[in-house]
Amino acid sequence: MEVARGVATLTLDSPANRNALSRAMRTQLRAALADAFADDAVRVVVLDHTGRVFCSGMDLAEAAGGSTEDQGVREFPELLELIWSSGKPVVAVVRGPARAGGVGLLAACDVVVAGASATFAFSEVRLGIVPAVISAVVLPRMVPHVAHRLMLTGEVFGAELAATGGLIDLMAPDDEVDDVLAGQLTALAAGAPAALAETKRLLRAGSSLDFDDLLELSARFFASEEGQEGIASFREKRPARWVPAAD
Repeated sequence: MEVARGVATLTLDSPANRNALSRAMRTQLRAALADAFADDAVRVVVLDHTGRVFCSGMDLAEAAGGSTEDQGVREFPELLELIWSSGKPVVAVVRGPARAGGVGLLAACDVVVAGASATFAFSEVRLGIVPAVISAVVLPRMVPHVAHRLMLTGEVFGAELAATGGLIDLMAPDDEVDDVLAGQLTALAAGAPAALAETKRLLRAGSSLDFDDLLELSARFFASEEGQEGIASFREKRPARWVPAAD
């Protein structure tokens, strides 16, 4: 894990097996995420990768003939839940193919930036598998009829359809991905830590909160230390104290 100006970058680094979610990869990623989420110096987490492939999904060599533990049936959902429910924004940067569980991994993130040449596929049905676990994080993101067709066909689709279908947030030319990513990180780091965490919880809760809950939440944050600091910084035309200092 590398940390700079409040941004922790975690890198999937197993290009020999196309960054598959092996037992070792799952264990290391979960530990790195837990460390990043527990570190007060970390404001935003980036999930990047080495090699040509973002993530090819579960490691099929381990899954063949193995137990459910070997296949990650229980462990993988916990990894997705860790990202999904974290109080800190997680940004995935996709520079190449993502397949099956790899698509689920990026879909659990809050923001996805992808290069124009990136490709995606829900390849489970072609392997006799159901995309049940990843549907929990994919379906809230995607246009329903687009997800329906792509999960049934298992066909490969490009970044343009991924963007219009809601799977990714921002598509950029391959040589501009880092610039687009930097802009998103700057924007996210400008948010107050507690406000970001509560806003993420609010967004994940969807319509489950009633109007009185929302009024109480708004009032509480207006009166909070962060809220008062944010108002003061706006009136005084200065950065709020939580905004990372420029290099």
